Amino acid sequence: MSFPRAFQAIERALRRAALLLLLLASMPALPTLAQGAGVSEYAVKSALLFRLPQFVYRPDNAADPLMTICLLGSNPFGGALEKLAQTPIDGQRIWYRKLSSMAEANACDFIFISRSEAGNLDAILRVLARTPVVTVSDIAGFARAGGMVEFSLAADGSAVGILINRKAAQKQNIEFNAQLLRLARVVEP
Repeated sequence: MSFPRAFQAIERALRRAALLLLLLASMPALPTLAQGAGVSEYAVKSALLFRLPQFVYRPDNAADPLMTICLLGSNPFGGALEKLAQTPIDGQRIWYRKLSSMAEANACDFIFISRSEAGNLDAILRVLARTPVVTVSDIAGFARAGGMVEFSLAADGSAVGILINRKAAQKQNIEFNAQLLRLARVVEP
């Protein structure tokens, strides 16, 4: 690897670390710990999910004092989402909702699609493409498949990265904060 490429790789790693610290800094408490050793993967992902709205511009951001964050599929977060929903984000109250069907997705501002739904992902994204909802998942390839935000785990499991599909978001008039775009990896479908 050449020096400029090595420098760029280090710079990207530092930016990702800074974003994670920024996103986690205002969390009241992390929801779970992994065997007392460190923060679990889903504790980090739940914190990222609840901080994501601060970095997203939606056409109806100021219209409703209540923001709805939904979960579709099995719940890998344990009780973390319920706990985090008790803390307002930028003065906006949060309502966490576990969806029992896709018909309820219209009530969501942000929707996390669980890995349990990977087999139905294409159909889910087709339905959600008609709804101004920010789609988030940790399904591998989610952003390339047409989802907006993918939480990806490093190959060694040491860090959670963020992949963003701007084109999918722009179709719903959704934009991302420039700071998030600099620290995330933008993917093209």
